[in-house]
Amino acid sequence: MSDGADIAELAKRRGFFFGANEAYGGVAGFYTFGPEGAALKRNVEAAWRDRFTVREGNDEIESPTIAPEAVFEASGHLDGFDDMLVECGECGESHRADHLIEDASDIEEAESLPIPEVEELIAAYEVACPTCGAALAGRSIEEFNLMFATSIGPGSGQPGYLRPETAQGIFVEFPRLKEYARNTLPFGITQIGRAYRNEISPRKGIVRTREFTQAELEQFVDPDTDEPPLSRVADVPLRLYPADEQEDPDGEYVEATVREAVAEGIVASDWVAYYLGVAREWYERIGVDGDRFRFRQHLPGERAHYAADCWDAESEVSGAVEDHEDPADGDWIEIAGFAYRGDYDLSKHAEHGDDDFTVFQQYDEPRTVERAVVDPDMSVLGPAFGGQAGDVADALRDLAARDPDAFEGETVAVEVDGEEVTVDTDVANFRIEEQTEAGEHVTPHVVEPSFGVDRTVYTLLAHAYDEDRIDGEERTYLSLSPEVAPTDVAVFPLVGEAALEELADGVVADLRAAGLSVAHDDSGNIGRRYRRQDEVGTPLSVTVDHESVEEAPMTVTVRDRDTTAQVRVPVDELATELEGVLAAGGSFERLLETYDRVDTDVTRS
Repeated sequence: MSDGADIAELAKRRGFFFGANEAYGGVAGFYTFGPEGAALKRNVEAAWRDRFTVREGNDEIESPTIAPEAVFEASGHLDGFDDMLVECGECGESHRADHLIEDASDIEEAESLPIPEVEELIAAYEVACPTCGAALAGRSIEEFNLMFATSIGPGSGQPGYLRPETAQGIFVEFPRLKEYARNTLPFGITQIGRAYRNEISPRKGIVRTREFTQAELEQFVDPDTDEPPLSRVADVPLRLYPADEQEDPDGEYVEATVREAVAEGIVASDWVAYYLGVAREWYERIGVDGDRFRFRQHLPGERAHYAADCWDAESEVSGAVEDHEDPADGDWIEIAGFAYRGDYDLSKHAEHGDDDFTVFQQYDEPRTVERAVVDPDMSVLGPAFGGQAGDVADALRDLAARDPDAFEGETVAVEVDGEEVTVDTDVANFRIEEQTEAGEHVTPHVVEPSFGVDRTVYTLLAHAYDEDRIDGEERTYLSLSPEVAPTDVAVFPLVGEAALEELADGVVADLRAAGLSVAHDDSGNIGRRYRRQDEVGTPLSVTVDHESVEEAPMTVTVRDRDTTAQVRVPVDELATELEGVLAAGGSFERLLETYDRVDTDVTRS
């Protein structure tokens, strides 16, 4: 088990991550992934791509990280992408008000509360400025937009923003992406890339930063006909923390399979339930501890207005949990979100953009339907409304489509440019016609699983961190899944002799040719080399010793990270055997059953 200090110390010392630009004093919220961290992060991204792009049959794109202002005006980010900021009256430091409340109380999701209530809670809990200790009671809380602004082009240029999420890059390209999908629903588009949020108070290392990596899937579906393949994950067990249980002082987890969660209405959307099941299996695959993992439903106050249902995947990262059944025990962080977004995003871009954000769905057989039709008499509308005549005609057509009964009177009223205008019904030429249609235009609904890659990396480090005693010495190691571990195998020549070095070089070359990631370490005694690799989570170590070159066939010692068990394996069979251990479902036990165990302690040689 670990705490934040353990992870931060190990991450910096062993090259997982560290504060960026430290030579210039650093800036809060920006981190550099070192050699080990970058490799771990790449492996997490590759595992996500394999599961959510390849195995789901989706397509991946890569869109720009900067977009013009109009994109974010349409998406609602200019008006609604805010956090609660409170500024200290003494030192002038700004802080995120909801986080201060969470730190000072048992309230877990203060961001779902309205600003007036947060202001009252700051006074009630006597919250002080974390920087200087001055009281914050009575200080006003303001909404602070989290997007980074920039200019596109020389001078003042065209206003733009660094994207706060990768999703909009998918939504704005929908008119072209639907063509690649042959205008057939459902289809999914994925993207892995950087996003930027000007956080008020970055904290917890790479848990809350100003630049981070997201892995997102936007699944486009016909809400009336498309259903997910629930049978694939029907029996996957879920630990759920529904909103009503969160609001109950004695609330508990609900343990249910995906099938049960849907049947009992715990998860409202079948599509969301499907991806909860897929995600649960994937997190287990890459090494997230199931006892320190849950799905928490958004409370009404934190759910986006356009989302029918939202759930977060959360991991516990403090290592101090005593009761895994107590939802209030531990330090939980959001690592993924699952939302049914409806048609909000595509409808907004259709309203603001100049393209078609619908998909034409052809019927199996042509249908005869009744349609309300308006054919305004422009010879009357022109003289009456001048340049607004065309807008009046469009407003009449829109009204007929959504409310045909409005044309039952002698006159009909529509709104144009914020003003109500009245038109004689006979001038509108309203009628009901029978029409034969081959299909219809559908605005797809969107199901969005969105994963925080950096937070997943942090979770894996926290859950893999362990300590034990080997040969009477304390050892720190990372029990990382082989799929995501930065290095597959470390190769050590026991001493600096030419024959051993030559064999070690050959072993390294053979293993790398087999596609394995290999570290070649000949520095220091063998025990220290083992400890170094244990600390970065390398699953297997290979030692080349005197016996390797003195006997035939040549053999090497293979050591398991977690148990420190060792066996001798012929060099000619080494690559094949290590691939088997590292493969999904592989185990070191097979080597123990097949080859001679080495009981001699070489960790202190």
